[in-house]
Amino acid sequence: MTSKFYKIILPIIFFLSFQSAHAQHDAQFSQYMFNGIYINPAYAGYKEQWNLNMFYRTQWAGLPGAPKTFSAAVDGVVNDGRVGLGLQAVNDQLGAEKNTALYGTYAYRIPMDADGNKRLAIGLSVGFIQQQLNLKALNPSNQNDALLMNAKGTSIMPDARVGIFYNSERFYAGVSADNIISGSFQKSDKLRTYLPLKPNMFYTVGALFPLSENISLKPSILVKEDFAGPTSADLNAFVLFHEKLWIGASYRTAVFNKDKIANSLSKSGAVAGMVDFFINSKLRIGYAYDQTTNGTGANSFSTHEVSINYTWANPKARMLSPRYF
Repeated sequence: MTSKFYKIILPIIFFLSFQSAHAQHDAQFSQYMFNGIYINPAYAGYKEQWNLNMFYRTQWAGLPGAPKTFSAAVDGVVNDGRVGLGLQAVNDQLGAEKNTALYGTYAYRIPMDADGNKRLAIGLSVGFIQQQLNLKALNPSNQNDALLMNAKGTSIMPDARVGIFYNSERFYAGVSADNIISGSFQKSDKLRTYLPLKPNMFYTVGALFPLSENISLKPSILVKEDFAGPTSADLNAFVLFHEKLWIGASYRTAVFNKDKIANSLSKSGAVAGMVDFFINSKLRIGYAYDQTTNGTGANSFSTHEVSINYTWANPKARMLSPRYF
């Protein structure tokens, strides 16, 4: 089984790592650890029930033009749990820029043990991104800026995401990449856009450690590489009480600097406090509060994020172990 695992996973990791470039702006949020489909399409179907997740994030509240993001995702399994399907919509606004994206997701879930609690999933999301730029809202110092002269008010391009995700009952790891084809279409004059989208890489790992009968600890790490700015890492820790209440914190910081990056940017970071509560077995609500620690003039502004998740239980599904990731 170990040989099978490496034969599948290593070529895919190599392919994902080969996708190097930089991103102009990507939606950011804090509660991704409760629904990994936002950063990895191979997560689709992990919970083996149909789930609807929505979140709204307002970053640097009170700052004009600050980012605002809304996203909704639904995913579940078919074919006796072998296939995960999903649909995700994202609306992200930053100043005069507005991005809207829609993705359909397919994940093939390979059992790695007899009872199916260990699985290796390979996922693909395909869809489109619509970029909108409110040119009237801009006041450039150079009215003859070539970037703006060539820009279109609205551009639409296809996009794809890929990923792999491995999980057992108390451990998970994944690697994924987004924006893997949209940059190719932006090279065409007919599809020229004003904000180039280049791939990001995401590496995730996490585990669950029971501390007592009713208390568990869930640490996790997310490393994000955009190949232009500093490589960032999220260090997360959550405590679960009585299978009902998650309380946790996250620290985001740069871990690898790059040449020609401002020193203040390389030191930027943020801390976040989060709480998620299961109202019942089907409904969960969450809240996150972020605070920038340094490296930006926005550190006096706070960020708020709310989420809601609803699960449809399948009465014909096999008995499931708890899904903590």
